[in-house]
Amino acid sequence: MAHAAYVFDAYGTLFDVHAAVRKHAEKLGPDSQRLSSLWREKQLEYSWIRALMGGQYLDFWTLTQQALDTAFALVPSADKSLRDELLNAYWKLDCYPEVPQVLTNLKATGAKIAILSNGSPAMLDAAVQASNLGDLFDDVFSVDELKTYKTDPRVYEMVTTHYRIYPDTVSFQSSNRWDVAGATAFGFRTVWMNRTGMPDEYLDLSPAAVLNDLTGLQALG
Repeated sequence: MAHAAYVFDAYGTLFDVHAAVRKHAEKLGPDSQRLSSLWREKQLEYSWIRALMGGQYLDFWTLTQQALDTAFALVPSADKSLRDELLNAYWKLDCYPEVPQVLTNLKATGAKIAILSNGSPAMLDAAVQASNLGDLFDDVFSVDELKTYKTDPRVYEMVTTHYRIYPDTVSFQSSNRWDVAGATAFGFRTVWMNRTGMPDEYLDLSPAAVLNDLTGLQALG
């Protein structure tokens, strides 16, 4: 079916969340990969906990800083003096190599192209501009408007309300299986970007398709 909108999660889907640590891996030492993994895990964990609390929202940039501090505490071998450099690098994460061409091709179909992300508006704007993707997006939706995080159904509803379309006319892409589950429950056609070959965890909320990168997205229709 033709989709009125192609909506993408940002971090891990369009932008490589491990790029910041990778740029400083040699200085960080042999445990740099563990630091990067923990940074991402805590960043997400803190967003889920804040959403569940209700009324205790902190923006994603604040959570990103807190998560890095926790990662450093858990990986004492990593050089903490690189904290500012890592945070600065997070504002300019590399996009995955196929992203510009895929977005260009999808935009040519006439569909709306958008981001729907936990990221704060400033973070998302910086990442989009750093990868020269600004002209390819019709909209960038941030949870900051709602002061909560995915997988709250209200987050996905931002898209359908803004475009005045039904959920099943939206193709939603995310590398995060929990995000795909939330979007599937909401009614989006979902595509899981399983870039690292992870096992499926939410068998009752299956995506319409699983891809290892975005290249095959347009062929799905």
